Amino acid sequence: MIVHVFESKDQVAKAAGAIFAAQILKKPDSILGLATGSTPIETYAELVKMYKAGILDFSKAKTFNLDEYVGLPASHPESYISFMRRNLFDHINLKEYHLPNGLAKDLEQECRDYENTIKQAGGIDLQLLGIGNNGHIGFNEPNDHFVYSTNRVKLAESTIKANRRFFDSEDQVPREALSMGIGTIMQAKSILMICLGEGKAEVVEKMINGPVDPKVPASILRTHHHVTVLLDQAAASKL
Repeated sequence: MIVHVFESKDQVAKAAGAIFAAQILKKPDSILGLATGSTPIETYAELVKMYKAGILDFSKAKTFNLDEYVGLPASHPESYISFMRRNLFDHINLKEYHLPNGLAKDLEQECRDYENTIKQAGGIDLQLLGIGNNGHIGFNEPNDHFVYSTNRVKLAESTIKANRRFFDSEDQVPREALSMGIGTIMQAKSILMICLGEGKAEVVEKMINGPVDPKVPASILRTHHHVTVLLDQAAASKL
């Protein structure tokens, strides 16, 4: 695990954008794993800038998102497909993207199908991650064991409260999601994690210095062969 600390979140976004740019320039048909939430917004803005400047071409790439809420239609502004369209997809020339379908009639079959689609694409070349306050990656919540494959997740109360800011009331926050499993994430050829803000400092310290423990799901990343972690000074303040 390689850890870089930057003075500001803007510098983190530029560094993350550079890593994605290097991947796409090296392999135009890259399979990219993407994340949602507030953390990657500036990184996506950097990618849009590079596309509009004629530096990057996404036309041959494919993307797979980590997760999607169960029960939110694609038209809902807080669905993750809406987030991705708003912040990235509608602004670049990407032709093929995938997210789990949280409205599927058979959610367990949807998880199996999503897993198979990733495998058929050849696996993920570069996976972007954030980290939850409780250490989750994707929506893999703290558990007694690491969950391997794409799965249906009951969201922890801490996650529901953290996501409350995106909805009019806590009652509107979905209680379930479909998420890539830990094993799926760990099969990515390389992983890029971004952590921003003082609120992530404690869990970042646990991830980097604590034991590998399913109670802190992100700690498993220390066993991956190619992980880069980008932190601003606030997120690195407890290291």
